[in-house]
Amino acid sequence: MDVDQLKRRCPRLGGPVNFAYCRHPGEHQQPCFKVLDCWWECFDVVSYLREHLSDEAFAELSERRPAPKVTSLLELIDQARQRATRSD
Repeated sequence: MDVDQLKRRCPRLGGPVNFAYCRHPGEHQQPCFKVLDCWWECFDVVSYLREHLSDEAFAELSERRPAPKVTSLLELIDQARQRATRSD
């Protein structure tokens, strides 16, 4: 099973995304802080990420707390602007 192709609704974006996006949602290339909450019902996401991340990166992910909603929205807007600028 190619878990990167699994899709579900993203509570942050409001639409469907695949797991590959959740693993690398931005330029920082770190998994989304909600990846464990969102995907645990679909497959064993904890085991998958333990296999594919360093111990340090997994510990950071499991301890990470979400940014305030406004900060998160501003970051998403900035990322969209950067993508739009690159595609022009």
